[in-house]
Amino acid sequence: MATVNVNPGESIESALRRFKRKVMSEEIIKDAKKHAFFMPPGQKAKLKSALARKRNKRKTRTSPMGGGGQRRG
Repeated sequence: MATVNVNPGESIESALRRFKRKVMSEEIIKDAKKHAFFMPPGQKAKLKSALARKRNKRKTRTSPMGGGGQRRG
Protein backbone atom coordinates (compact mmCIF):
# COMPACT_ATOMS: atom_id res chain seq x y z
CA MET A 1 0.00 0.00 0.00
CA ALA A 2 1.43 3.34 -1.02
CA THR A 3 1.41 5.96 1.69
CA VAL A 4 2.82 9.46 1.63
CA ASN A 5 3.18 11.76 4.61
CA VAL A 6 2.72 15.43 3.78
CA ASN A 7 5.60 17.35 5.29
CA PRO A 8 4.98 20.72 6.95
CA GLY A 9 5.18 23.50 4.40
CA GLU A 10 4.90 21.05 1.49
CA SER A 11 2.29 21.76 -1.14
CA ILE A 12 -0.46 19.29 -1.88
CA GLU A 13 0.68 19.13 -5.51
CA SER A 14 4.18 17.93 -4.61
CA ALA A 15 2.78 15.35 -2.18
CA LEU A 16 0.41 14.15 -4.90
CA ARG A 17 3.32 13.84 -7.35
CA ARG A 18 5.25 11.76 -4.80
CA PHE A 19 2.18 9.58 -4.26
CA LYS A 20 1.71 9.02 -8.01
CA ARG A 21 5.39 8.12 -8.37
CA LYS A 22 5.13 5.64 -5.50
CA VAL A 23 1.98 4.04 -6.96
CA MET A 24 3.68 3.65 -10.34
CA SER A 25 6.82 2.12 -8.81
CA GLU A 26 4.79 -0.40 -6.78
CA GLU A 27 2.69 -1.26 -9.87
CA ILE A 28 -0.58 -1.01 -7.94
CA ILE A 29 -2.62 0.10 -10.96
CA LYS A 30 -1.22 -2.71 -13.12
CA ASP A 31 -2.09 -5.29 -10.46
CA ALA A 32 -5.61 -3.90 -10.01
CA LYS A 33 -6.25 -4.09 -13.76
CA LYS A 34 -4.97 -7.66 -13.82
CA HIS A 35 -7.37 -8.72 -11.04
CA ALA A 36 -10.35 -6.70 -12.27
CA PHE A 37 -11.89 -9.66 -14.12
CA PHE A 38 -11.77 -13.39 -13.50
CA MET A 39 -9.58 -15.28 -15.94
CA PRO A 40 -9.75 -19.09 -16.04
CA PRO A 41 -6.46 -20.95 -15.54
CA GLY A 42 -6.48 -22.25 -19.11
CA GLN A 43 -6.81 -18.76 -20.51
CA LYS A 44 -3.98 -17.56 -18.24
CA ALA A 45 -1.74 -20.33 -19.59
CA LYS A 46 -2.58 -19.42 -23.20
CA LEU A 47 -1.81 -15.77 -22.53
CA LYS A 48 1.46 -16.65 -20.81
CA SER A 49 2.61 -18.85 -23.71
CA ALA A 50 1.59 -16.21 -26.26
CA LEU A 51 3.62 -13.58 -24.41
CA ALA A 52 6.60 -15.95 -24.25
CA ARG A 53 6.33 -16.61 -27.99
CA LYS A 54 6.20 -12.87 -28.67
CA ARG A 55 9.20 -12.27 -26.41
CA ASN A 56 11.24 -15.02 -28.12
CA LYS A 57 10.31 -13.71 -31.56
CA ARG A 58 11.48 -10.24 -30.59
CA LYS A 59 14.69 -11.65 -29.11
CA THR A 60 15.57 -13.64 -32.25
CA ARG A 61 14.73 -10.69 -34.49
CA THR A 62 17.19 -8.44 -32.65
CA SER A 63 19.95 -11.02 -32.15
CA PRO A 64 23.17 -10.42 -34.11
CA MET A 65 23.28 -14.03 -35.37
CA GLY A 66 19.95 -13.66 -37.14
CA GLY A 67 17.88 -15.96 -35.04
CA GLY A 68 17.79 -19.67 -35.67
CA GLY A 69 14.16 -20.48 -36.00
CA GLN A 70 12.70 -23.89 -36.73
CA ARG A 71 13.30 -25.57 -40.07
CA ARG A 72 10.39 -26.48 -42.23
CA GLY A 73 10.30 -29.18 -44.78
